[in-house]
Amino acid sequence: MSELAKNSKKNLNKSVQSEITTLLIVAVAFVIVEIFKSVGLINSHVQGMLVPLCYYSIVAVSLNLVVGILGDLSLGHAGFMCVGAYASSIFSVVTKDAIPSTWLRFTLAIILGGIFAAIFGFLIGIPVLRLSGDYLAIVTLAFGEIIKNILGSIYVGYDSNGIHMSFESTSSLNLEEDGKLLINGPLGISGTPKNATFEVGVVLLLITLVVVLNFINSRGGRAVMSVRDNRIAAESVGINVTKYKLIAFTLSAFFAGIAGVLYSHNIAVLAASSKNFGYNMSILFLVFVVLGGIGNIRGSVIAAVVLTLLPELLRSMNDYRMLIYSIVLILMMIFTSSPKMIEYREKHGLHRKVKAGNKKNNVPKDAGGEENV
Repeated sequence: MSELAKNSKKNLNKSVQSEITTLLIVAVAFVIVEIFKSVGLINSHVQGMLVPLCYYSIVAVSLNLVVGILGDLSLGHAGFMCVGAYASSIFSVVTKDAIPSTWLRFTLAIILGGIFAAIFGFLIGIPVLRLSGDYLAIVTLAFGEIIKNILGSIYVGYDSNGIHMSFESTSSLNLEEDGKLLINGPLGISGTPKNATFEVGVVLLLITLVVVLNFINSRGGRAVMSVRDNRIAAESVGINVTKYKLIAFTLSAFFAGIAGVLYSHNIAVLAASSKNFGYNMSILFLVFVVLGGIGNIRGSVIAAVVLTLLPELLRSMNDYRMLIYSIVLILMMIFTSSPKMIEYREKHGLHRKVKAGNKKNNVPKDAGGEENV
């Protein structure tokens, strides 16, 4: 076997091991949480944080696909999340009586929310992805704010005459007596079924991880990373830069929309406010990615979980809560970004230990000279 083939097989084995490890961590964490819930070791307040942990993890993974793998700085993921949340909520409210099956309706809402967010991602990406760096960040941030302000000020209802929209008030819709109000301006959408559960959130997180990790290790993912590393070189070998950037951006928007579906089906009233979908939320998502390690999908999930749970767990320590939170942020940044820590993790990683154990136990090699790990 040639040296190139050996290296390719070795890298593939590392990728597969890393993917399986990430999925196992999520699965084991889910089992542990379920056991703790069954024996009463998790209080109601922490249980209420379980679904947010899932949708924050999903949106962190989706953003890392753009920031870490594509190499572009996007600050519009709160906007994509908002689109998915509103699209799915409207669908669930309208079809609540027409589709009595809760799981069928919720499944369709998940798909619809992701598709709508992906459509917006595709349409925004066509002109926006020609930019880079700070310019791209500013434009995507503006997109998120525009979406939030439009959905936060529009009134939408429907009756036998069709759909009515206005930016003034509910009375300006001129709905019939049997008409139904869908979006009540700043008050948003009420009556969305609370179908989001921790189990559904974990399943969606696992699906997100499988799709994103497989995309990264696919031919398309390698093309995206080549564009990130050197756009001119990628173009010189015939890679369609615009095509692959659009694929990554649209896929990222799709999963951000799915995170929005979980969000909207976990609260009583969905409102497009600055607190829920403002630029501070986009910055928070970026913090998850940076602290988890840019390009590190597993790190994004861990950072999202830690940084979401920590403020709530420290709420009783009012005087020291933010101090401890800041120290944890600094320590996470050092652990994920320090060259010495990166070298230490690579030297003492799981795959190193597995290989060392195989050598110790004299694991036979296959015909290509690679160890059966």
